Amino acid sequence: MGKCQNRWLLVEFIPCTTPGPGSTNASGGQTSSAALGAGDAELNSKQIWSALKQSVITHFGDTGWGAVGASLNIKYYSPRTNMCIIRVARDHHRIAWASVTLLSSIEGQRYIPNVVHVAGTIKQAQLAAIQHNREVIARYRALARTPAGYQDSFHEYLDKSTQEIEALRD
Repeated sequence: MGKCQNRWLLVEFIPCTTPGPGSTNASGGQTSSAALGAGDAELNSKQIWSALKQSVITHFGDTGWGAVGASLNIKYYSPRTNMCIIRVARDHHRIAWASVTLLSSIEGQRYIPNVVHVAGTIKQAQLAAIQHNREVIARYRALARTPAGYQDSFHEYLDKSTQEIEALRD
């Protein structure tokens, strides 16, 4: 038998925030700071792992946790992009996937977990994360009607998030 086979879940945790004064929806032109990862309390890997553990136990019991607990690892989380890469053993990755999907809050803050990609290697997860970030920024630019060559704050945002993701190692 060779190396342990893993699956890598690329998850975006979209914060559910109530719009504050001065912010309007996307069609109104202004973007809320929460949409770009600037929530009130900054989430971290440890909080995500704890919430995920509780979700597995709640929905799949101790047997479910026994199946995924030893291999479950939050490999990467960026508060800037709200993107997370979770490693779990291949044989039981569907338990982790379902548990992520069933999460509704972490540390009292409501989130919508969006499983963007499931990969067989961390490199595939990294490439999917970079591509996802580019697509999100393209949507923001389209809403703002920004010309393609325009150097905006999103350019620096993309560069930083890409550097963070590429720095990951298995």
